[in-house]
Amino acid sequence: MSTYPPVSPRPELPEEFRFLCILHNVGAINSERSLTIEEIAKWTNKRYSLIREHLRRLEELGYVQSFTKGRVDRYHVSVMGIRKVLTLYS
Repeated sequence: MSTYPPVSPRPELPEEFRFLCILHNVGAINSERSLTIEEIAKWTNKRYSLIREHLRRLEELGYVQSFTKGRVDRYHVSVMGIRKVLTLYS
């Protein structure tokens, strides 16, 4: 007989937050380590249109930052996004 309460499964994360976790886990956490959409597509195996949608939403929330380098858009997790990912793991 166990005295511990039953472990309840964590609720499923929205797809955009799972996507944020992937960006964090592959190290896209600052401008020097930022990724292009093509690079993100290789890591996530997702369509460009879906990647753009997730990036747009996460940027609106302040969890992702973008900038243009050499006429190519690059993306990385913001400090606020890193904090969000860390709260998902706790």
